[in-house]
This record gives sequence, structure tokens and C-alpha cells, in this order.
Amino acid sequence: MTQAPTAPAVPSSPRPPRRPRHRWLAAVVVVLLVAIPAGYLVLSAYQSRTSGEDKERAASANALIYEWPSRVLRRIYDVPIPDGAAYVGYYETNSWERSSLYVEFRCSPGQLSAFLEELGTDRTELAGGRVTVSGDDAEVMGWRFDDPSRVWAGTVVRQSEAEPEVAVTVDLTREERPRVYVASTTEP
Repeated sequence: MTQAPTAPAVPSSPRPPRRPRHRWLAAVVVVLLVAIPAGYLVLSAYQSRTSGEDKERAASANALIYEWPSRVLRRIYDVPIPDGAAYVGYYETNSWERSSLYVEFRCSPGQLSAFLEELGTDRTELAGGRVTVSGDDAEVMGWRFDDPSRVWAGTVVRQSEAEPEVAVTVDLTREERPRVYVASTTEP
């Protein structure tokens, strides 16, 4: 028997590296790793810009800004505006000697009572015919408390030296919708 010649043995070449079958999955992961931080940066830049514009507008104001003061301002100056108050406006002044927050709003009699209670006083402390916002503070705001046809009542809430003094004057001419004027002052 004759044997057929055998082919010379060819060394087997190493297999090429295995590539992932799901290339699309790798592409999605890479896109997400880039897109999410980029989106966060864009959102942060927008919010930062908007915040700066709000602060700039408030700092350049020279009269009441008809919107709610920030919670931080309300907390610093101890002015707890009641929920549901209307026509809310505020103005803040700062200097080395004195910082003040002026607030004006309309509310219901129940909201007025809640506001005064949160300040640490009550309706019985409102002295009839008394304007407690000083003439200087009234002049800064352009508030007029000399109208004899109006029914005024006021109180001053004095707290510790570290806390602001809060002068509250209320126009009770329309008893169902009193208008509240607040001047809260701190002196460092």
C-alpha cells in the first residue's frame, strides 16, 4: 500500500482578538459619559446666569419689587409673609451701620393674625391710631401714613440684640383686606 504523501504541517496562526458583538452598546455608553456632564454644565451655566440677573435687578432697584422676597431674606429679617398674601412687594437696603427689609402686602384678617403670631405677638398688640414705621423708613419707601381718612394700627416687635427689630403698621380701612407695611431692621 502506498501511502499518500501528507501535506507539511502549517503552523496555525493565532486567532485575531475577539471584538465585542455589541458595538452599539459601547457607543451608547461613550455618548452618555459625554452627554450627561455636558448637559449638567449647560444647565448650571443657565441657572447661574439667571440667578445673577435676579440679584442684579434687586440690587439696582430703588423702589418696591413686586414679588415675594426670597426665603433667605424673610428668615434673616424675620418677616414671615403669610401664604395667600397678595400684592407682595419688598425692598432691601444695606449699609455698614444698618440693613433693612421693607415689605408690603395685603391679606385676610386670619392671615394677619397668623403673621403676627409668627412674629411673636398678636392682634391685641396692634395699637389703634399708631404708625410704627418711622418717618425715615416711610420716606425711603414713599409710604404715606398721614392720610386722616385711613385707619392705622401698629406694633413694634423687639427681639434680642442679634435679631431684627420689626415695625408693623397695618391699614385697617378695609377690615376684610388689611394692608400690612413692615420695616425690619438689623444693626450689626
